[in-house]
Amino acid sequence: MSLFRFSARLTSILIGLTLTALVIAFQLSPHGTFGYEQLNKFDGIFYDLRLKATLQYRENFNDTKILIIDIDEKTMREQGRFPWSRFKTAELVDRLFEAGVIVIAFDVMFSEQEQNPIELIYQRHPDKLELQGVLNPLKDSVNADKHLAQSLTQGDVILGVLFEDQLVAMSGHLPDTVIRTDKEIDMSKLTAVSKPAFIGVIDELYQAAQAEDAAINQAFMNSTPDADGSIRRAALIIKHKDQLYGSLAFEAVRAYLLAEQATVLTATQGGYHNIVGVQLEESFIPTDINGSVLVPYRGGKRSFQYISATDVIEGRVDEAVLADSIVFVGTSAVGLADLRETPVGIQYPGVEVHANVAEGILHPEVLNYTPDITYELMVLYLFVFGVLASWIFPRLGPINMAITGTSLIFITVLFNLLVLVLWKIALPLTTPLLLIFLITTANVSIGFITERSQKRKIKGFFDQYVPPAHIDKMLSEPDSVTFDGERKVMSVLFSDIRSFTTISESLTASELKQLLNQYFSPITETILENKGTIDKYVGDMVMAFWGAPLDDADHATNSIAAAFDMLAITAKLREEFVAQGWPEIHVGIGINTGEMNVGDMGSEFRRAYTVLGDAVNLGSRLEGLTKFYGLEFLVSESTKDQAPGYAYRAIDKVKVKGKNEAVAIFEPIKRLADLTADEKEQLDLHNQAYALYLEQRWDEASQVFTKLLNLSSDKLLYQLYLDRIKELEALGYIEFWDGSYTHTSK
Repeated sequence: MSLFRFSARLTSILIGLTLTALVIAFQLSPHGTFGYEQLNKFDGIFYDLRLKATLQYRENFNDTKILIIDIDEKTMREQGRFPWSRFKTAELVDRLFEAGVIVIAFDVMFSEQEQNPIELIYQRHPDKLELQGVLNPLKDSVNADKHLAQSLTQGDVILGVLFEDQLVAMSGHLPDTVIRTDKEIDMSKLTAVSKPAFIGVIDELYQAAQAEDAAINQAFMNSTPDADGSIRRAALIIKHKDQLYGSLAFEAVRAYLLAEQATVLTATQGGYHNIVGVQLEESFIPTDINGSVLVPYRGGKRSFQYISATDVIEGRVDEAVLADSIVFVGTSAVGLADLRETPVGIQYPGVEVHANVAEGILHPEVLNYTPDITYELMVLYLFVFGVLASWIFPRLGPINMAITGTSLIFITVLFNLLVLVLWKIALPLTTPLLLIFLITTANVSIGFITERSQKRKIKGFFDQYVPPAHIDKMLSEPDSVTFDGERKVMSVLFSDIRSFTTISESLTASELKQLLNQYFSPITETILENKGTIDKYVGDMVMAFWGAPLDDADHATNSIAAAFDMLAITAKLREEFVAQGWPEIHVGIGINTGEMNVGDMGSEFRRAYTVLGDAVNLGSRLEGLTKFYGLEFLVSESTKDQAPGYAYRAIDKVKVKGKNEAVAIFEPIKRLADLTADEKEQLDLHNQAYALYLEQRWDEASQVFTKLLNLSSDKLLYQLYLDRIKELEALGYIEFWDGSYTHTSK
């Protein structure tokens, strides 16, 4: 084995072990940290994918009817907008109990009293005391809350409560709890979710619940979405003031099973009492340490039977359908804001989440869970796999590494799915896949680099095509250079010979070749001297950019310096060409600075290191505009701002073809330090004229532009503005004018 290969293999092993340590640290991220949040996020995404992939194997049960009474759009059309009068709710309760429903669970709040109409009459007519004698005997008969309370006493009813984090939310009443722990513990050390406040039910319903033989209970409706907003877990219990309260689904099942109480089983560890599950009659429901379970979704929304509430009220439902059932009263209507994001779909009715949880409590065998010891075993697995993979992978070729890594990912996912389907165990998937991916990618990359290093001798055959200085710089500082695609702020230059078609027609092919070679050689040299990169030559056009592959903080300044050198070279060549009997040459140069894509782009047959993007297109269009204004050199405002060492003449605000946003364009004059007093005076006069033009002070602007027309050699530019002012003056004052001119060609 060569020393180089041994070094590469040792590097691969060390990188593999380092990656293993990093992934284990990621797996052990403390609660509340960025790493913990990201781990939970990706574990959640992978769980969603597995859940949807295994839904077809999820067993459904028909021995217990769980129905959803839906306050849907149809119900609101027939019965009125929700919330209804409590009389209407009482009517629904009466119909359900008459049909033989065993438990009614309301995923609806009863936190505010309904105003008695007689009280409203008293408020409207406080001076008519004689009404009290007539109306007082009728007050109870029109008290909707009492009427509903009487209806609720007919059977087992669970009323919804919301627990809150803010104490200001306190209202209503809570009943005594029937959930106990398996032993006497310090409740402050119990790992259940704790909520200090609640929104309970109103007095009348609370008092009805306290009445003898009444089977009315209260349960929380809180949903517990993950950080990404998806509801994967549901809390079965919540702690409030050292008391434990059950969820709507939990209390509905407890009432259905006629269980007097439930027991929370705990395990003490590190001074805390971790919840391991809940015992309900003969059933044990495993939970996480917070008392939550993974929601055992049957499938997408409406996997349970929905019955429109209006059909129940109007007696259109066969009583046999409702008999012996647990019903959850809620809504699927969009306007009532109880639609949730879940692993099985968005806009999933919140009431159906309760139904899924209830079925899971009745049949714990459908509950997916993650054993407490899973995370310790996961760390051990990551360590063992990481060490073995770090040792074995470097001994494989790059192709075999890629095949092995892909196979391991497939096997890991398949094993995870089988464990979920057969034993309902939800294992973490993020870190195993991440470790496989990282070790595979690192080793494949190092393997290809090792193989390619043997081909470096071939490089010598191509040195003549690449400037040696660039090669030396890139080899000495490889980290400063990338040929991969990247997006960065750069400057791009376009230069074109004016009337080149006419020039080419006046020369022979040999003369044209000589002219272009004599022109491009010094132009290319000055671009490279000013730290530019030649992008391409297209006929008589040269394109160059600054800021890649080597970073250049002064890319705008260097590009302008190169442009001035190019103009000087062109002026010198013009005299030489005329002396040879060739036509005069004039050029137009456009420069733009902005964010653009740069990299090695092309096809598998031919590639080029080039720049792309709107900023590049604008540079090309600026070069095209030089002829329109009779100028040789134009830059954008962004270039001007990044090259403050030059004096500029504001030329126009233009909207080029294909763009709606106006772009301010400028002509660089020379370096500020080299500006003469006369040049500065004329520049100030120009800027004064342009400012008057933008303010629509046509007469004053016209006077100054006329003066400039007589002073300056740029006759076309100033005649253009004088002609434009005449056109604009005829339009009168233009409101909301930004001073821009639209160019319809490139």
